[in-house]
Amino acid sequence: MISDKLKKGHLLIAEPANLGDTSFNRSVVLLADHSESGSVGFIINKPLKYNIHDLVPEIQANFKIYNGGPVEQDNLYFIHNVPELIPNSIEISNGIYWGGDFDSTRDLINQGKIHKNNIRFFLGYSGWEAKQLEKEMITNAWIISPNSYKNTIIGKSSTHFWKEKILELGGEYLIWSNAPEDPSLN
Repeated sequence: MISDKLKKGHLLIAEPANLGDTSFNRSVVLLADHSESGSVGFIINKPLKYNIHDLVPEIQANFKIYNGGPVEQDNLYFIHNVPELIPNSIEISNGIYWGGDFDSTRDLINQGKIHKNNIRFFLGYSGWEAKQLEKEMITNAWIISPNSYKNTIIGKSSTHFWKEKILELGGEYLIWSNAPEDPSLN
C-alpha cells in the first residue's frame, strides 16, 4: 500500500514526465511529516537568489535560502542536524530536525556555532491535504526513495541533485537525466 511507503524522512523525487508543474518540476522533496491528516515537505534542490542575511539582517551569515514549496512562501522555515543546540526542534528522522527556537538559532549562527552544513532555510513549504499525496502517487507524480544521506543531506549540493537521483534509479529514467528542463527547447 502506498501510504505505508510514505514516511517522514523519505525523499519524493518528481517524475520526469511531470512537465507542466512549475512548482515541482525536477524537484526532490524531503518529507518532513506524513500522517492521516496530510503531509509536509521541503523542496531541497531549488536555491533562491537570497541568503539568510537578505531576509533576516540580524543574522550575519550568507547561508542560501531555498524554495521550500508553493505554500506560505512568505514564511521562513528551517531544517537542521543540531538538536542539542536548538531547543524545541521536531525530529523528522535520521538525525534531521525541523524548526526550533528561532532566537537561539539566530544567536548560534552569529556566534559561529551553527554552520551551513548544519542548517538549511526555506521560503514556503510543500503541503498536501489528507490522502492528496497518496492520490499523486497513484498517478505516478512522485518516486519514493529512502534518504540514504541521513542528516548530511543538509549540506548536499543542490544544483544537480534531481539528476543524481534519476541516474541512481537507472533503467527507463536514464534517458531523462540529460534531457533539457523544457523538452520543447530540444
